[in-house]
Parts: sequence; structure tokens; C-alpha cells
Amino acid sequence: MVSGAAQGMGKAVAQRLAQEGATVVSVDINSAGSSATAQALGGGAIAIGCDIGDEAAVGKLFEAVAKKFGKLDVLINVAAIVPFVKWDELTFTEWRRVQRVNLDGLYLMCRAGSDLMRKGGYGRIVNFSSNSIFAGTPNMAHYVASKGGVLTFTRALATELGPYKITANSVCPGLIDTEGVQSTPHKDAFGFVETLQAIKGHGVPADVVPAVAFLASEEAHWITGQALNVDAGMVRQ
Repeated sequence: MVSGAAQGMGKAVAQRLAQEGATVVSVDINSAGSSATAQALGGGAIAIGCDIGDEAAVGKLFEAVAKKFGKLDVLINVAAIVPFVKWDELTFTEWRRVQRVNLDGLYLMCRAGSDLMRKGGYGRIVNFSSNSIFAGTPNMAHYVASKGGVLTFTRALATELGPYKITANSVCPGLIDTEGVQSTPHKDAFGFVETLQAIKGHGVPADVVPAVAFLASEEAHWITGQALNVDAGMVRQ
């Protein structure tokens, strides 16, 4: 299952996992986009429209998956709101809008997903954080807070799920050229970000998906609770 699969990073992840032989469940609040992704993937892929910040909707999503497949092996949580709001303009309403999807939605997906995985005694969870949590990127304080929560929540999740042979890891991409980024002022930051990278160039989804595919694989069975920066060496830990 891949959330945020209608476009950008989520779509790229769904494509890679399908190439690896996975039967993909394409999830997005954009039902038409999610369906287009599933149709393009073929191989038994299905699409389910879902607002991941809605507890009832997430419940129905996993009920449908359990009924059709009887199990869930891999959950990739990509769906997120990537805002651009100056600190002096950041209201509590806007703060909650982002937390509802980026953190509350992540919890709901992991809660239901891990419950289904535990029944099968196997699972791989990969959550998308961001290298902005290390850089303190301006004009997105609520986003940075939410993605910091993703990293620490994932560490705690790994502890909770380890006894069930379920791994939980996060990836922290840098600035990636996607449709979502191109629709915001973040599109103008590639030049500056490149000056901070050890490897020069503009990041694209294809630069990130191999790391996700590995963490989602059986080979990554001895890796859990980790955060992997995939940002051309912008952040060096």
C-alpha cells in the first residue's frame, strides 16, 4: 500500500514496487489520480480514494484491503501536505491542517496497517520524513514539526512492532522536483539547496525510490527504527 500515490513521489514509489513484483494498493485523497496510477501499473493494482486524516475513512480502507487480499506486507506512507507559510502568518488552523494529515494521518495508517500485518506475522513500514527537520527550513515550521514527529514516531513504532517481525523505518529526502513542489515557492530553492549538497544536481523521485524499495524488501529484515537521509549529502550525520 502506498499513500499519496496519485502523483509525484508516491506515484514513483508505487511504480517501483510494481516493478519489483508487488501488487500495489494506490491510495490518495485524489481518487481520480489514484485510479490513474493503478491503471497504469496493471498487475492487479487497485486504487482506493481516502482522506488519511479521517479515522473512519482509514478504517474502511483497511477493511477493503483485508477483504480483498487478506494481508498487508508493505506500507509506504508518502502522503503529506507541503506548505509554504511565513511564521508571522502561521495560524493555529493552518497548523492543525498540516498536523491532521502529516502526523495524525500517519498514525491512523500505521495503526490499522500494523494491526493487519501482525495477523500475518510479517511487515515492512516505510514513512516519509524530511531532511528539513535537520535544516530548520524557513516558511514551513508546521511541516518541519510534523516531519520531526514522523521520525521519532517511527523509532517508537519499531520498538512496538519488533516482536512481530515488522520493521519500521523512515526516509528523509531533500528537496525533490515533483508536481507538488513545482506548485509552490519551493520550486525556486533548488539552486540554493544544490550549493549545500555534496553531490550536485536537482533531486527527482527516481533518486529516492531505490532506498524505499530496499527498506520495503525482505533483505532489510535486520534494519528497523532507522532514519535514512536521501538528499545528495546535504545533511551529513
